[in-house]
Amino acid sequence: MSAKSIENLKSVIRHNLCNRCGTCVGLSGGAIVFENKTGTYLPRIIREQDTVLADRIWQACPGKEFNFPYYRQKFYPADVAFHAYTGPYREIFIGFSTNDTVRRASASGGILTTILLWLLEKKMIEGAVVTGMSDTEPWLTQTYIATTPGQVIAAAQSKYIISSTNEILPEIERFEGQLAYIGLPGQIQSIRKLQASNDPSVKNIRYIFGPFYGNTLHFSSVKSFLRSYGEKNYRRITKLYFRYGEWPGNMRVELENGRVIELPKFHANYLIPFHILKNSLLCTDLSNEFTDISGGDAWAPAYEERGKGFSMVIARSEQGLEILRKMQEDGAIDLEPVDVNEAITMHSHGYDLKKRGTFIRIRFRKWVGLPNPDYGYTLKGFPLSRYFMELVIMLLFLVLGTRMARFVADLIPPKLIGGIFERSRKTWKKSTYTIKRNNLDV
Repeated sequence: MSAKSIENLKSVIRHNLCNRCGTCVGLSGGAIVFENKTGTYLPRIIREQDTVLADRIWQACPGKEFNFPYYRQKFYPADVAFHAYTGPYREIFIGFSTNDTVRRASASGGILTTILLWLLEKKMIEGAVVTGMSDTEPWLTQTYIATTPGQVIAAAQSKYIISSTNEILPEIERFEGQLAYIGLPGQIQSIRKLQASNDPSVKNIRYIFGPFYGNTLHFSSVKSFLRSYGEKNYRRITKLYFRYGEWPGNMRVELENGRVIELPKFHANYLIPFHILKNSLLCTDLSNEFTDISGGDAWAPAYEERGKGFSMVIARSEQGLEILRKMQEDGAIDLEPVDVNEAITMHSHGYDLKKRGTFIRIRFRKWVGLPNPDYGYTLKGFPLSRYFMELVIMLLFLVLGTRMARFVADLIPPKLIGGIFERSRKTWKKSTYTIKRNNLDV
């Protein structure tokens, strides 16, 4: 690789701008590899490549730059509705899969899984790029091309540890047939950059879908979870779930000796401040704005109290909206429209984290001389109280991310620390309710 491209990539990695999308590894032909997937999980350049390939890799990297306005104009017509928080959209729904088995096996309402199953059944695609858990190392994620309903369902549910989906780009390029692609915002941003440059690696991708995105955790979160229960060897894991069972689900670990460890999802969230991937806090995209269809939990008492799982579904492209309409006509999904203001209110906490908190964190980083990602836009004008709140959040992440804090956390029973975390979270949400919703309708 050219010296300039090497330095650029190293800078992205060094300054926590790498989101581990996997594109550089996938395109490099073995010149770049991920090291220590149960640790730092960072790409490493192991040999040089020619300048053309180096430029190709660097242009596809979303870590330093992804111009939201430019790519929005590139992939969505000017008449598509737009909000600074939700991104482009044609219609927004609350819905769920009518297949109870799929709905129960999914993180929320099972919409994205059902879309893939329906597209396969209608032969509108020959395969789907999905991320499940590895067969050989079941404690790690693995991306593969699903060509059967069973393979699609096996990849259902959220994965809260790092996944490098775009490592699979060579396989995507070799695949014979049309593909649907499921990815997180940073991964999809790279795919869109490759599509914009007509890169052959993405020529077979016909549809792009993705979940809403809050944060990603290092694998150290799983190690910590096990240690809290007296288990020290993660290699004894045979199954790892993050949203197992009835909505909202449980973090569940099955071990080779038959032991099963479970903790309610909201209690397992205590792991976030101790093990969060720092790049998660530089992502401004909560609702996966560059998809054809994106989906996430419907966070509202009216749906949460009913259990089972409901999804918020955003149709962004015309082909995405057409898929949803036909699926509803077929009875595969149940959808009810909601307006954009209601949709924003349901995820106000997440939008505050991503659309306001991120730009405040970026400003803090700029003040101390750290490089930042360039998204081609910025949001500002937040009250001083919101800056103070973000400073408190950042200090908490800084302190709780230390080895000492993690060591202490591992000594506390997960049910106890999880309960404390959940109560603290509710108290924090109530105390900051006004701050977070001030001028939310930008």
